[in-house]
Amino acid sequence: MDEKNTDIEQVSINDAEPGATGANDNAPAPSADDARIAELEKSLAEMNDKYLRVAAELENTRRRAAIDTESRARMRAMSVAEKILPVSDAVDAALKHAPDDAGIKSMAAALKSAFDSIGITRMKTVGEPLDPAKHNAIQVAPAPENVAPNTIIDEFQAGYMMGDSVLRTAMVVVAK
Repeated sequence: MDEKNTDIEQVSINDAEPGATGANDNAPAPSADDARIAELEKSLAEMNDKYLRVAAELENTRRRAAIDTESRARMRAMSVAEKILPVSDAVDAALKHAPDDAGIKSMAAALKSAFDSIGITRMKTVGEPLDPAKHNAIQVAPAPENVAPNTIIDEFQAGYMMGDSVLRTAMVVVAK
């Protein structure tokens, strides 16, 4: 094998011509690469900001859609429940007419169970103070002994709530 020697000439920074590389200047001149990097960093920051805004808007849209869906479902349930209330009134009237009838008692129990399972509750009225948001005073009567004014003394039609919403106000008699 032949060995080949290669001579390497040493070059130092001091050998360069002054001003050729800018090495003798106090502040290096910005190169085209530095300007491009700054431009790309600015663009990246703008894109990141846009991304964060779009992600927040998407989350807000999802949250609003879930609330709207829940609200619509609740409104449908309330609408159906309002249509069943006359059936409850009929069962109550039949129970007052024939309190010992096993069939009517069974219907009343089934209706109450169904109402309980979907969150419908009957308002307590007699002995309670009048609340215009829940009670419709259709008659005023002289107050019996030991009954404060504006206290409900009788109920003509039951009122119902679904959660914290009034399905139907109760028709009541109020003490003077």
